Amino acid sequence: MRKRKIIVSILLSGTLVLGLLAGCGSKTAETASTSSDGKVKEFTAFFATAGKELPDNNRLKEVIAQKFGVKINESWLTGQTPKERIGVMIAGGEYPDMIDGTEGTQALVDAGAFVPLEDKIDKYPNIKNFWTPAQWEALRKADGHIYYIPQFGNVKNEDTSTFFNDEAFWIQKEVLAWANFPKITTVDEYFDLIEKYKAANPQIDGQPTIGFEILSDDWRYFCLENPPQFVAGYPNDGRAIINKDTLTATNYNTIPEAQKYFKKINEEYNKGIVDPETFTAKYDQYIAKISSGAVLGMVDQYWEFRDAELALKTRNLDNRTYIPLPLTLDKSIKPNYRMKPAFNSAGGLGISVSCKDVDGALKAINDLLSDDALKLRYWGEKDKDYSVDDKGLMVRNEEQRNNSRNKDWQNANLCMYTYLPQYTSGYLEDKINTILPEQQLSEFEGTLKDIDKKILNAYGHKKWSDFLDEMPEENDPWYPIYSATNSWSVDEPAMMAMTKMDDIKRQWLPKVIMSTPDKFDSTWAEYQNTLTTGADIKVYEDTLTKEVKKRVEVANKAKK
Repeated sequence: MRKRKIIVSILLSGTLVLGLLAGCGSKTAETASTSSDGKVKEFTAFFATAGKELPDNNRLKEVIAQKFGVKINESWLTGQTPKERIGVMIAGGEYPDMIDGTEGTQALVDAGAFVPLEDKIDKYPNIKNFWTPAQWEALRKADGHIYYIPQFGNVKNEDTSTFFNDEAFWIQKEVLAWANFPKITTVDEYFDLIEKYKAANPQIDGQPTIGFEILSDDWRYFCLENPPQFVAGYPNDGRAIINKDTLTATNYNTIPEAQKYFKKINEEYNKGIVDPETFTAKYDQYIAKISSGAVLGMVDQYWEFRDAELALKTRNLDNRTYIPLPLTLDKSIKPNYRMKPAFNSAGGLGISVSCKDVDGALKAINDLLSDDALKLRYWGEKDKDYSVDDKGLMVRNEEQRNNSRNKDWQNANLCMYTYLPQYTSGYLEDKINTILPEQQLSEFEGTLKDIDKKILNAYGHKKWSDFLDEMPEENDPWYPIYSATNSWSVDEPAMMAMTKMDDIKRQWLPKVIMSTPDKFDSTWAEYQNTLTTGADIKVYEDTLTKEVKKRVEVANKAKK
């Protein structure tokens, strides 16, 4: 999941909210959203991230509008950072009806741009049941209000994931098949394979083969800076690694594993494996390169390049799509990539003070979480996009499956409302059918191409998520600790330290990687000196450590 804002504020008024939200049932409320005069209500929504606006004549958008009486007109971030765009909105004082400000969420809260929701949630059962009472309580700000609804990280009934949506090292399926399906567990093995394949295949479909990409554009530069935590055996806490015994937070930029990892990337850069344009390419250029089929590997979150994979599948280049690998620096280190979906209390979808029908907007969100709406959002129309067999199982024929692989068809026909509240995985209320078609085992198997079957069989796996380490029974109570940083104000010492660290990393990591091998050690030493003297790392680590211990204490109290 991207680094979204999380604020954990377990506050005094818990009794009130728990009373308000108690008694959540398991049934989804099936409702219709038509207005009293029978007209379709339209709401505007802005999401401060890259996205694609659906055409006005999108088929499922119209079907949903007619069934539920509501249409959400979405717009996305272009040409600005989230904080810049949100800053312009705040300065103007006019807002869309719904907003997810991503990195600018706290600024919206501080500006009074959101309507408090805590007194309204109880009226909308699908929203109310979307999170537990304790999770709703964690969304309260210091003023006692709940301002937004986190949309992601929610599993309904049972985890049904067939693919891995989070961060990993990725390798083209064709590369694994070419090498006769080797087991790759370390960074050295990974790059050794990429080197050999690139040497044997200097071009792919007439284009120069690119060994490795590192997305470094704006906030997405986590692909550049955070791999040391993974290769050292830690999960994606994002802003630090946590010692489970001492409950202390350590900045991972200065650990020995960071130097080892970047030394390896430096070697690969100088061998011509790392794309020389990787530090200057914009996100759309990165996606275009992956969509070309010429990129052998990268480290990234799957949701970042999913559109590129869809473009490859549209052209039947499934052999150029990717497998996730949980790499570490050596075989003695246990990988720790796969965690349970994390509740993100630092951001979500808010209703703005400019919205003239707050209850109508909430009713729309509520209705779009109903089973009937989820089927339309993800499966489509019955007897047109899928059928139901005599056992009640939703199934698709070959033509319908091929449609779902086609990017142009998706854009014209599907309306998933991708930034409204949704389920990461799980079952519909019938407990037979999954919410997402690709997680229905029969559908997943039905979409597999020959290259997919060969790879799964060769490695003894049933689904793509099996390539990762096992998911823990429970996440650590502090996970993910990066969420704590999003509640820091700009003038807090810890925030100033983090901002300075980010500035230094953005400046220095490309220099470190692009230095000649004989200059790596001295360049690394200069980078480390700049980092440790230019930013107050101690206050940063101490502040995160305090938050870790606070979260553990809260979790322990909840168990009693």
